Amino acid sequence: MWKNLGQFILKFRIPLLLIVLALTGFMGYHASKTELSYEFARAIPIDNPKYKDYQEFKKKFGEDGNLLVIGLQTQDLFKANIFNDYINLQRNLKKTPFVEDIISIPTAVNIVKAPETEKLKAQPIFPDTTLTQSEIDSCKNLFFTLPFYRGLLYNLQTSSWLMGVRINKEVMSSKKRNAVVENVVTLANDFGKKNNLEVYLSGLPLARTVMTTRIANEMRWFLLASVILSAIILFGFFRSFSSMLLSLGVVVIGVLWSLGTMHLFGYKITILAALIPPLVVVIGIPNCIYFLNKYHTAYNDTGDKKNALVTMISRMGIVTLFCNLTAGIGFAVFGLTKSQILKEFGVVAGINIIALFFISLILIPVTLSFLPVPKSKHTKYLDSPRINRWLNRLETWSLNHQKFIYLFTSLIVAVSVVGIFRLHSVGYIVDDLPKTDKLYTDLKFFEKNFKGVMPLEILVDTKKRYGVTRNFNTLVKIDSLSQYVGSMPDIARPLSITEGLKFAKQAFFDGDSNNYSMPSPYDLPALAQYLSFRSDSSNTKNSFTKLVSSFMDSARQQARISVNMADVGSKRLPLILDSIQRRVDQLFDTADYKVQLTGTSVTFLEGSTYIVDGLKQSILWAFLLIALCMLYLFRSFRILICSLIPNLIPLVITAGVMGWVGVPLKPSTVLVFSVALGIAIDVTIRFLINYKQDLPNYDFNPRETVIATIHSTGISIIYTSMVLIAGFVIFCFSGFGGTKALGWLTSLTLVSATLTNLVLLPALLIDVAKSKKNVR
Repeated sequence: MWKNLGQFILKFRIPLLLIVLALTGFMGYHASKTELSYEFARAIPIDNPKYKDYQEFKKKFGEDGNLLVIGLQTQDLFKANIFNDYINLQRNLKKTPFVEDIISIPTAVNIVKAPETEKLKAQPIFPDTTLTQSEIDSCKNLFFTLPFYRGLLYNLQTSSWLMGVRINKEVMSSKKRNAVVENVVTLANDFGKKNNLEVYLSGLPLARTVMTTRIANEMRWFLLASVILSAIILFGFFRSFSSMLLSLGVVVIGVLWSLGTMHLFGYKITILAALIPPLVVVIGIPNCIYFLNKYHTAYNDTGDKKNALVTMISRMGIVTLFCNLTAGIGFAVFGLTKSQILKEFGVVAGINIIALFFISLILIPVTLSFLPVPKSKHTKYLDSPRINRWLNRLETWSLNHQKFIYLFTSLIVAVSVVGIFRLHSVGYIVDDLPKTDKLYTDLKFFEKNFKGVMPLEILVDTKKRYGVTRNFNTLVKIDSLSQYVGSMPDIARPLSITEGLKFAKQAFFDGDSNNYSMPSPYDLPALAQYLSFRSDSSNTKNSFTKLVSSFMDSARQQARISVNMADVGSKRLPLILDSIQRRVDQLFDTADYKVQLTGTSVTFLEGSTYIVDGLKQSILWAFLLIALCMLYLFRSFRILICSLIPNLIPLVITAGVMGWVGVPLKPSTVLVFSVALGIAIDVTIRFLINYKQDLPNYDFNPRETVIATIHSTGISIIYTSMVLIAGFVIFCFSGFGGTKALGWLTSLTLVSATLTNLVLLPALLIDVAKSKKNVR
């Protein structure tokens, strides 16, 4: 069949070439339309109840992750020159397009009783003008008498100050946010430079923007680096510009097809999808090496170019098909998970790795048919003395030292298994950043001085209209829950309607800070007009009333408790949420109330769990499907066992190393196992198919066939392993810890797989053949 296919490809080479070029033009057009994703990783399935709750919350109360915070640490903030610049910073930020509101000391308001009406009204503490030192000191003294702002805008113990910039939620999901965030960062840094102060910036808008920009930059650099590195290695192997350019042409077409597939499926480039183009290059180059290696070998044997091309297709077609199929399975199994980001990655990567086979199968022989025959310098690598010496050593070890190989392998596996028991699982919302990265260090500044900026929302539904404001007992319960949550070490003081009530009570009693407490039932009638603040009323044109009016829905049926917390990670976060839930169950009767924990922190935890669980399942699916492919290919259970052992051992070694060096199991690291299994099995398939094809040539003598296979496939296995390892090493230069881990962990797996397939697999094949002979 494959020989006929080779003849068919050469006979209809021009139509087939035109079809490939036409499809490439079509996919290239769609590739140009592919966009970056400006959302945080959509790990959680869209039909998940917690995802639905979060979407409903956002419809009623708006985005919880659109606050960018600016921090300072200085004892001189209230000096006239610095504070007036601080006012100007707030004023300039307010003018920035798509900035909706500023929460800061200069915009802070006080609630006072109007003497003429005895009603409460909000008025600014700091006039919006240039202030003298005495005016600043007077306003500052008033500001510090208001407990509402304590821990929200300042931490007096550490002389730390906070300004919040609320950005339009629609802009946060579009590429316009880059310009908005850049403008905010520039204004903040200019203020810092002018006053010789270090400025700290954090919040989800900044994290999302910075990480998205880095993803785009890394994708371009890694793609360029993988192409350049592949070109260098290819030229070093073949000493031929035409072979190098042909191979690069194959992978460049593969990259265009992968980006085009993303657009056709309606996907965007995420932190995971950005890895696909470099992966296509890394996986596509071995296809080219194997085809060219077989072509050169066949031409040396026959001296006939057409016959060599047909031989190349007939011998390498089935090999490359199953290699790409198993590698594609290693990625495609992610499409079986419930995580949206993994599903997109798996679908696009799986389709295009298999598509690489058809691109290679058509483009390589067709192009070679138009090129001159290879010269002796192009095939000189086949007789490399250095490589042949290494192959001779591998042959010696495989044939004469089986016991030592088995003993040493068992020892390594035992040590690795111990390491596996040391593995632990943890992930963070702002994850995979170096500890020295400014985005990370600034986040830690806010965690140290303000207990964090990661949003957590508690939604209390009273199940009836005006259930929040007309039931004093509900307000007491909300305040009790807020006090409990605020007592936790990693959570800042929560904001809710009850904090606004306390502020109003303080104002009603002439601003006495001792009266900043929950009103009694007798105080509520006097504060009733505070409870009627609405976002469309004339009273709410300041930051305070905008803030407090957002803590109830328009029907006054639901109230929210808004919390900022530290990025504590997926290991501690469930304990915190469980503790809050237990307190909720104590306070709120399910017959009268429905209380939900939601927000970015909750959806992150749920999504992280889905990703890790999905990746674990994908490893099992990949293992099962690849095993079925191997069983179909070789029709022998013994060969199946021989093929799986050399590929399971590298995975065990990698997991053990992770345990020993303290690399946690998280979405970015669990990904390694399915990817590495799909790629590493290629070496086994190429070795075993050549072994199977050569058996008749050596009178079905396993020992002689193994020796011949080591020498015939060993060169291409070593070369392709070098390309793969070098390609994944590129990822070690990433600024993201997860991508870096993918690089060195996959490289480690591939090194182990190359050794097990060239040393352990031949030994297993000889011993299996002996046992089969003894049984007979």
